[in-house]
Amino acid sequence: MRLQRTVMTLMTAAMILLAPPSNARQEIMIGAGSITGLYFGVAQHICDLVNRYSGGKYQCSGRPALGSVFNINAVTGGLLDFGMAQSDRNWQATLGRSDWQGKPTESLRSVFSLHPETVMLVARRDSGIRSIEDLRGKRVNIGNPGSGQRGNAEDILRLHGFDLAKDLVASEWQQHEAARAIVDGEIDAFFYTAGNPSDAIQVPATQTELVLIPLNGEAILHFVSGKTYYMMTEIPAGTYPGNDQATPTYGVRASLVSSTNTPEELVYDVTRIVFEHLDELRGLHPALHGLTPNIMLASLTAALHPGAERYYLERGWILAETND
Repeated sequence: MRLQRTVMTLMTAAMILLAPPSNARQEIMIGAGSITGLYFGVAQHICDLVNRYSGGKYQCSGRPALGSVFNINAVTGGLLDFGMAQSDRNWQATLGRSDWQGKPTESLRSVFSLHPETVMLVARRDSGIRSIEDLRGKRVNIGNPGSGQRGNAEDILRLHGFDLAKDLVASEWQQHEAARAIVDGEIDAFFYTAGNPSDAIQVPATQTELVLIPLNGEAILHFVSGKTYYMMTEIPAGTYPGNDQATPTYGVRASLVSSTNTPEELVYDVTRIVFEHLDELRGLHPALHGLTPNIMLASLTAALHPGAERYYLERGWILAETND
């Protein structure tokens, strides 16, 4: 049943991305993630700003999609105008690492950074899982193929010597499916990379007791060290029901990406509208409250899109020689 649901999710995402334009205004599509995740909410809110403040020039839609890897490939393949993606996945795509091994995506471009995302390991309290090593022999959702969290989960398990085929029972669901599965007792734990607080954790935590597992061991500290697209952080105490102490972990930063296929004027307009109405974007979710231009121009691991660069030059936020 879960496999069937995942297949249907993939088919639905493909159909959504290929849907034809519905009116004469220029159509824009932003690829997001699971419908319960912050990517989807942010993409929709950016589109709402564009639709309200572009003077009828654009019709923007935030679309549920499969996450960072999927969005980067869809953007560089011309299926999406913009996509939400993690900073580490942008770096890997640009240099031809991980899912893009030996095939760097030369057309990928950054628009701006967004909220911080923490890598989380969440377990049922009655599972007995209190550390990464306790995952051996357990039923664990590692995230759907095409998502950033899938890569984060695989990194963590590899760093701790896990063989996915032998050491645990791995599932590959999107996060809204994993949230239901942990409540139903179909899995013992799941990995998730998201801005906090996330409904995909908060909602199931009101239905069954969940515990956040620390991700700050020596292997992870060494892995994160020296990488500008990672940062050590923590999930504050009380963020989720039943977790009254801060949970140390590491994180990435969400970003909006585009490609050289996307016209300069379009990227300029979207960038300008977002920054001119940044207060409205900040009000969407607690994870966005701290956004400033300085933060939004940091952690950009792919080159700037010329449209975004043009706006930042006009505002004096970057110097002309920065990207020479």
